[in-house]
Amino acid sequence: MFKFVEKQKLLIQILLGGLALTFATWGIQSYTQFRSQNDTVATVNGLKITQREYDDALQRQQQRLRQMFGDRLDLDALDTPATRRALLESMIDNRLVAAAAAKARLAVSDDTLREAILGIAAFQENGRFSRSAYEAVLRSQGMTPQSFESSMRYELTLAQVSTAVTHSAIAPRSVAARLAKLLEDKREVSEALVPVQQFMAQAKVDAAQAKAYYDAHQDEFRIPERVRAQYVVLSGAALAAAQPVTEAELEQAYEANSSHYKSDEQRRASHILIQVAPDAKEATREAARKKAEQILAEVRKSPGSFAELAKKYSQDPGSAEKGGDLGYFDRGMMVKPFADAVFSLAKVGDISGVVKSDFGYHIIDLTGIQPGHTRTLNEVRKELTAELQKQKAARGYAEAAERFSNLVFEQADSLQAVAQRYKLKLQTTGWITRSADKAPPPLNNGKLISALFSDDVLGKKHNTPAIEVAPETMVAARALEHEAASLRKFDDVKSAIEQDLRRQEALKLAAKEGEAMLSKLRLGADAGLKWGAIRPVSRREAKGLSPDALRRIVTADVSKLPAYVGADKDDAGYAIYRIIKVIEPDKKTDAQMATDVANLERAEGGADYDAFVASLRKRADIEINEKIIERK
Repeated sequence: MFKFVEKQKLLIQILLGGLALTFATWGIQSYTQFRSQNDTVATVNGLKITQREYDDALQRQQQRLRQMFGDRLDLDALDTPATRRALLESMIDNRLVAAAAAKARLAVSDDTLREAILGIAAFQENGRFSRSAYEAVLRSQGMTPQSFESSMRYELTLAQVSTAVTHSAIAPRSVAARLAKLLEDKREVSEALVPVQQFMAQAKVDAAQAKAYYDAHQDEFRIPERVRAQYVVLSGAALAAAQPVTEAELEQAYEANSSHYKSDEQRRASHILIQVAPDAKEATREAARKKAEQILAEVRKSPGSFAELAKKYSQDPGSAEKGGDLGYFDRGMMVKPFADAVFSLAKVGDISGVVKSDFGYHIIDLTGIQPGHTRTLNEVRKELTAELQKQKAARGYAEAAERFSNLVFEQADSLQAVAQRYKLKLQTTGWITRSADKAPPPLNNGKLISALFSDDVLGKKHNTPAIEVAPETMVAARALEHEAASLRKFDDVKSAIEQDLRRQEALKLAAKEGEAMLSKLRLGADAGLKWGAIRPVSRREAKGLSPDALRRIVTADVSKLPAYVGADKDDAGYAIYRIIKVIEPDKKTDAQMATDVANLERAEGGADYDAFVASLRKRADIEINEKIIERK
């Protein structure tokens, strides 16, 4: 592996994972050449960020969100001036970092770019890079290899700058130790609650207070606009189920794909591993080999004790506790030297010699053999039929979807015709609002909900357009009933408001009583409280405590114990915490200390990078077209 990729392996994996998922930066031709458009969203040191570039970035961001959260996410609700500005600010940051990379003459070699692309799982078949898969995936995203490779080179260049800055952070061991201690120090506490319920009777609220609250918080009492809808769903799955498959088609497909129904021989084995790093010195390797031979001698004297010896000697953490058992596997699942050794053993119970692999030295016990098997046509008939139905439906889906869309549009005042044409069930919903995430599937799609609440559907009583809500799934809907947004009457909510206000007043009384008890406890008096079970808490393990309660506990003066602190506990009342004991963390090993230092350096490196970008912005000439940011 090339040096840059090897040194920054974790960073590249994270970067490539994002690229493989969304190809988040395609369309950026390079960091020194930018497309020209009439509308300019921003300029950075005289270089334009065009409306087209910004729109592309916004579209990719929305695509990422859909992949993360599905169509239930209402993207229109997230499209605000604040979110649009945040996206533009990130584009400006990248432009500045790219310019810094160009100034420093940082570049990504062809070999490094090639190695990065070869490592993207989306472009692989059977664990290897496939040119056809590569081109097919890019085509599905509307990209060419040239545009994608240009964007990859751009992102890898940015990664070089980020790595150079973040990896320069050095964390003093003493600071890392102190920070780790703060996070891991535990305090044993017990809790007593001053419950709100015992003050409800004392809390008084009159009608005037309730009316004042109602007038000041009317948004809380609005009933949102809502509809009851009728809809039909055209899906590839439904089309597939209706496709006939003949016996001749099944036999032909079975013969053409017979290799798919063959299962290779599998074997079960246990092993004892003496680990050696691939780059270990010869003396280290020789010592490991001799140790493996000594263990092999013990195994040969007592083959029945292989499992016990594996538990005693094996350095494979995944199998040692199981007596070295690796379960069943085929030849391709193991590294070649190991697989060759296992599949060369003649019968169950045979034990190999010492086998060398990249992991070290193995001693292998063959414990099971499952011969290869070819499933018959009858055995695969059900799944093969489903696959052929799916293939037939896929070929006809595009045409069916087009006819479905046309019929929904042409017969705009009813869904009856399209339901009869495709033998679809007319379905109805309960009341649904404009919040797509609260709509029942498959209507929980932002685009479909927007169409359902459009003037054309509500005012003219038309069908929505046929909208694809998932791959090979189209939905058309119409409104059966519509209610405009309204405000609930005061008399309908008066009782609930008064109850809420009484509870708020009771919470204040509970807090006042709790603080009085807290003062008594700190003076050494008995407040007559019932304490709960003792539990250790720390900054890392809150054990259900609220952030405010935890902060008060871990910052309390514990020079004299027990110590007491108090905090509001949601709507339950006022909680008093008795700190009984401070537990110091165990002394750390060198490896644990190294991890703490690395974590701190990572955090400081991130802060250094933020400061680096801020310094670039401070020296930059940046102009933003506020009108474009404000408008959708």
